[in-house]
Amino acid sequence: MSASRFSGAFAACLTMLAAMLTATPATASSYLQCVPFARAESGVDIRGNAKTWWAQAADDYERGDEPREGAVMAFAGTRGMPMGHVAVVKKVVSDREIRIDHANWSPINGRRGQIERNVRVIDVSAAGDWSMVRVWYAPIGDLGLRANPVQGFIYPGHSAAPRKAPSFEAPVWTNNNWKPGNGLEIVVASLGQ
Repeated sequence: MSASRFSGAFAACLTMLAAMLTATPATASSYLQCVPFARAESGVDIRGNAKTWWAQAADDYERGDEPREGAVMAFAGTRGMPMGHVAVVKKVVSDREIRIDHANWSPINGRRGQIERNVRVIDVSAAGDWSMVRVWYAPIGDLGLRANPVQGFIYPGHSAAPRKAPSFEAPVWTNNNWKPGNGLEIVVASLGQ
């Protein structure tokens, strides 16, 4: 191989390596995220990162600091959770405890993107206003150790009544040896993306 061909191939390899190192990782698309799950479960039709849902809901949905069945709980973005998180309230247990359904919180059996149902959430805010919560974390079998900031609750309108999408019946994502990338186009299509 001539020196000019070698240097050209080497430059192409360096360019490709640089692109791989600076590109946005695509791994998040290989498992179920909280946003499409919450959208399908609640009927709240908002797009984008979970941390933007609270602001986006201002013009189209009623918002508040009281948990209600069917509402979307909007978590703020943090250093440990930069994109925020959204979950759907399934049951109000008491003034300081609720149950939620959500996706991509706990890695279960070493896999991200899992759906968790009837998850315990405790209000740990000093004022009892649901601004800080602790959420059940499967790997430790208890409430998570850190408190998570909550922006509030987004209430679906009458036209967006809570619904249960058949594609989210457990254990859909673990049936048939499903692995990230295996049939992903079917999963994405089922989410209405």
